Amino acid sequence: MPSIRFHDATAMQLTPAIALHMGCALAATALGPVVLWSRLGRRLRPGLHRWAGRVWVVLMAVTALSALFIRDFRLPNIAGYTPIHLLVPYTLGGLVLAFVYLYRRQIDGHRKTMQGLYVGACLTAGAFTLLPGRLLGQWLWGALGLL
Repeated sequence: MPSIRFHDATAMQLTPAIALHMGCALAATALGPVVLWSRLGRRLRPGLHRWAGRVWVVLMAVTALSALFIRDFRLPNIAGYTPIHLLVPYTLGGLVLAFVYLYRRQIDGHRKTMQGLYVGACLTAGAFTLLPGRLLGQWLWGALGLL
């Protein structure tokens, strides 16, 4: 496993679980706007929303489940699980709820649930990954020479 060393001589490991988690999270963040905007005015191909949405759901589920294999014992934690791990049940529960809304043909509830998941699990959680001390944050700020 490659390790990344920074000025403070700490090493962060890019494990397979982190690589899978990061890849799926980045892909879901990039695909999210396509899914969310493809239904606006129904101007785009009718199948795009459904196809891209299914891919997005799989990416989000893999992202959430892979997080269970990533632990951090440096922060306040319970068995290596930190408060950010609360996004796992939030994400999985939100995905289930979104499909319950679809099954009941409650499209407004489906839309709001998916928008909330995108903002909460992709954008907000993604912003937290850029903090110093987190792998992506270390890469970004180290590359910019700010660490």
